[in-house]
Amino acid sequence: MNEKFFDLKKEKQDRMINAALKVFAMNGYGHASTDDIVKEAGISKGLLFHYFISKLGLYAFIYDYSVRYIMLELSTGVSKEETDYFGLLLQIKQSQLQVMKNYPYMLQFINKSREEDVSEALMETEDKRGVLPGQYAQIMERAELDRFKKDVDVKKLTKMIEYMADGLMTEHFRNASFQPEIYYKEIVQYLEMMRKLSYR
Repeated sequence: MNEKFFDLKKEKQDRMINAALKVFAMNGYGHASTDDIVKEAGISKGLLFHYFISKLGLYAFIYDYSVRYIMLELSTGVSKEETDYFGLLLQIKQSQLQVMKNYPYMLQFINKSREEDVSEALMETEDKRGVLPGQYAQIMERAELDRFKKDVDVKKLTKMIEYMADGLMTEHFRNASFQPEIYYKEIVQYLEMMRKLSYR
């Protein structure tokens, strides 16, 4: 990519980033159209390619930018002193809320990228694919599990929570009603319910 992209006004950078995030999140790499991206961003195709050279170059930048941005929010939003399982999850979700306030489609884009099957897109992002899952796992390793009821399988519970959060986000986007604060409020309600069911 052309580093002069970062010389643009922040508002224009974010407009281009958000347009790419939305189109890639909704369509995946293979079906995403640069025509749709420039239309969404309100820029010319020539300007897009001036900074990113190709659709693949744009995708690689957006993926790297998303990973870095989410990692930054997690590093500032999750307390190193927190050891409660649900407390950690709530802080992760709070960090994700901050992400979505600036980039509404960023988490949806990362989720969609897990299903990516176009080899050039996979190869371009291969070295970064384990970064976020690794960071989430590292955070949750701090959780003390002695408050759980004996019959609770924490690994399965964690999977259930992942499916619930992803499904809820997809539902909100499908209904064209996505508002980060409302999504976060619903997540908190589900986590509180699961806490009551799972803890002694």
